[in-house]
Amino acid sequence: MKNWKDIIRHQSFRYIDHSVHTEIEGKPNTALTSFAVDDTLAISVSEETSPPVIRLWVHPNTIVLGIPDSRLPFIDEGMQFIEKNNYQAVVRNSGGLAVALDEGVLNISLIIPGGKNLSIYDCYEAMVRFVQAMFHDLTDEIKAYEIVGSYCPGDYDLSIKGRKFAGISQRRVKNGISVQIYLDVEGNSNQRAELIQKFYTKGKKNKETTFTYPDIDPKVMGSLSELLGITLTVNDVKKRVIHTLKKLTDKIVEMPFQEEEKMNFEKRYKQMVKRNQTN
Repeated sequence: MKNWKDIIRHQSFRYIDHSVHTEIEGKPNTALTSFAVDDTLAISVSEETSPPVIRLWVHPNTIVLGIPDSRLPFIDEGMQFIEKNNYQAVVRNSGGLAVALDEGVLNISLIIPGGKNLSIYDCYEAMVRFVQAMFHDLTDEIKAYEIVGSYCPGDYDLSIKGRKFAGISQRRVKNGISVQIYLDVEGNSNQRAELIQKFYTKGKKNKETTFTYPDIDPKVMGSLSELLGITLTVNDVKKRVIHTLKKLTDKIVEMPFQEEEKMNFEKRYKQMVKRNQTN
């Protein structure tokens, strides 16, 4: 297996913290905005007008849906269930299936160039290595393999002793790559899983579908706080992100959106709005 420096050879990183709920370029700081931001940064990284980026984001009571979720046979009933539980739904533009976000879930985007020469697996491996480095002092048991029964299952589910706490998705724009991970840090992971479980029950019922949707077992998922047996907050993990980044790179820069980025963001935001209107 490759380590971080086999894949990430850049010595400078741009750090962006969008985990606080302030507007981003005049738009509400929602998951819909976040996916437009990541596309914008992927373009900048692709065009070499920005160094690679680590971006943090947190969104309250949001169900992020994959494109296949939007094609559930009874999707309208599924959406009504989400709204009745005081969550908002956003259909993302990256891979994966339904994920539950709230204030106890930290999302990290790793945005790097290399779309023409880095494999999908290389990029997943980079994120796995980063997360393992973040928690190396607490555990050496973070593994990457599919956790059957979890929501948004995949080969790069991250787990401790067979219980999943994180999932990774990926999107490529031009030569830029956005690798996105959610980390279930604190709060009620069982409740999150039950919410997604009931969403699929409402949205699929017992109808046969060509796409195989996950059969969710909340017991196979857990928060990092629960799995590590310590009190861990999102703020604690944010500190671990910056600490790990300092160890893995020579220079960290913080810079506001440039004029070209502002224009690209407007375009990408409109695309996300349109995607969510048609889905």
